[in-house]
Amino acid sequence: MTVDGSERTPEAARSRSEQRAASHPRRRSAPVRRGFAATEKTLDALASAGARVSVRVSDLDRGTPVLVGDDFVTLPVAGLGIVPLLIEVAARFEAGSLDPLEIVDRSAGDEVGIAGLWRHLAAPALPLGDLAVLAAATGDARAANALLDRVGLDAVRARLGSLGFPRSALLDRFRDERGPDDAPHYALGTARELAAIFAALVNTAVVSPRVSAQVSEWLSLNHDLALAGAATGLDPFAHDDDPHGLLFVNKTGRAGGIRVDAGVLAGPRAGVAYALIVAFDDVTIADRLRAHEAFRAFGLDLMEYVF
Repeated sequence: MTVDGSERTPEAARSRSEQRAASHPRRRSAPVRRGFAATEKTLDALASAGARVSVRVSDLDRGTPVLVGDDFVTLPVAGLGIVPLLIEVAARFEAGSLDPLEIVDRSAGDEVGIAGLWRHLAAPALPLGDLAVLAAATGDARAANALLDRVGLDAVRARLGSLGFPRSALLDRFRDERGPDDAPHYALGTARELAAIFAALVNTAVVSPRVSAQVSEWLSLNHDLALAGAATGLDPFAHDDDPHGLLFVNKTGRAGGIRVDAGVLAGPRAGVAYALIVAFDDVTIADRLRAHEAFRAFGLDLMEYVF
């Protein structure tokens, strides 16, 4: 690794998204050069123990690398595959080829018992716009599968290619069990491309400013702040308008032996786009805790950089 210095209508939601994106500070007074020594130490220890680690941190305003470690290696990224799915959904909402108020019946899809809230709700059907919120905020597997059924895998893959991310891919739908005829993982990606996707979203460069703002707004609702986000001190359930001026937009991915966190963190002194992927042998609880400790060290270094 290397270190270098009233009623919520769809129209109203888009308007608020665009206002938040427009208010993001695009340039700060001076470059910040802070170290990531704790991160490097913990990631080196993980790698020595047999984990596969990929990390990328880029300055949000300048696009220059801040921390790089095997960021070109393609690894499983679990629920991070929801991000390109949301981009495709938002693009179709904007184009008018998909209606955010279209109602989807839960029983139309396969039952999935992994992450999410929809399977616990009494409502048997929800609009597509609400399913996008559930997928972004809670990693809801049934909501994500319902969205995928409407847009298709081929469209999501084509969208990633058109955006210039050839080493990232959504491979399949969420499944409780993967058989020999199923894709081995939900999604693949590299730390370099994941960080670039989030930087482009916050800088309104994905498809269009409106699409970028909508996806960023959805992802700003993410409840999983237990990895790198643990260092921010933000409320996991309400952090899209922090009084201390901290901007945090992220998505996590979790599966057996896989932990991923990617996003944008911006404070008064700097902003970064980041991604950390750790693939490890989840044999004991100690293995899992070591991986999580690396994310916490990473989060602290990120916070020191932006503040």
